[in-house]
Amino acid sequence: MVNVEKKGILLAPTENDFESNGVLNPAVYQDGDNIHLFYRAVAEGNYSTIGYAKANGPTNIVERFKEPLVYIALDFEIHGIEDPRIVKIEDTYYITYTAYDGINAMGALATSKDLKNFEKKGIFTPPINYKDYKHHLEHCNQEKLNPKYYDYAKLFESIGLADDKQRLLRDKDIVLFPEKINGKFVLLHRIWPGIQIVYFDDWEDLAKPFWENYLKDLTAHIVMDPKYDFEVNYLGAGCPPIKTEVGWLLIYHGVCETTIGKTYHAAAALLQLDKPEVEISRLPYPLFSPTEKWEVEGVVNHVVFPTGTALFGDDLYIYYGSADQHIAVARISMNELLNELKKYS
Repeated sequence: MVNVEKKGILLAPTENDFESNGVLNPAVYQDGDNIHLFYRAVAEGNYSTIGYAKANGPTNIVERFKEPLVYIALDFEIHGIEDPRIVKIEDTYYITYTAYDGINAMGALATSKDLKNFEKKGIFTPPINYKDYKHHLEHCNQEKLNPKYYDYAKLFESIGLADDKQRLLRDKDIVLFPEKINGKFVLLHRIWPGIQIVYFDDWEDLAKPFWENYLKDLTAHIVMDPKYDFEVNYLGAGCPPIKTEVGWLLIYHGVCETTIGKTYHAAAALLQLDKPEVEISRLPYPLFSPTEKWEVEGVVNHVVFPTGTALFGDDLYIYYGSADQHIAVARISMNELLNELKKYS
């Protein structure tokens, strides 16, 4: 087991209207000793924007905006800008986030050169409804395809919504690798219940024809599916992968159904450096789980949801949403974690 030190709540809701109902799931960018947090801020009625705070060192907050940094502005995000992640590739910062219009939750992109001004680039996940999604799955390698992918499409059939052209395939937990691999952008995303990978040259490539071909060969793009009890329902990419000598370290979340409802756990895996679609190892137990009061009780109970990291020497700080209400931090030893992962290669 890996020793985990929970440092407690870092950011809590305030009286400011835009974040009065919750602050959670921050994108984290580390610049030396400075930590930039771009967090989901929830207002009354469950409308989310992106707030901003800065820490000097892993937990010392020195600045926090009293208004959103990124506002709701476009139809596809009219109900919320949710769960951002951030990386810097070359001279550009990329924020991926879930755009929610009240019906659809899809991956969207914003870019920046200065971490102050963000230009929204739009939706880039599959513009495909559930009927067409199920049809594409029929072309996949059925021996390799987890039946839960069909179950997801059948769920919408059972409630009469599969034909709805306005109800599109839900695609969340969009996480970019922090560098190009073999000259291409690489991202992880989550079509329920697993984590899939996408390689592409340009963001404009991610149009409907691309996704139709992709879904017909979905099994070739699945990186991780549920495997252990703590992630048996589904899993999703959490923090942007961290490059190490032994592989890409992925901190993700796994979800299981229990007698008290769904429980979200933080978990860890290693992916191959030159081919990150190859899983090297995965811990067979959660890295940490909801145990503290602020993780067990909140807007959504029993949730730890990691979305960003910072490294100070050997100390890896993991920033996560707790019970969909607060932002908390946990500290682990990077060497200890990597040595533990090696045991399960």
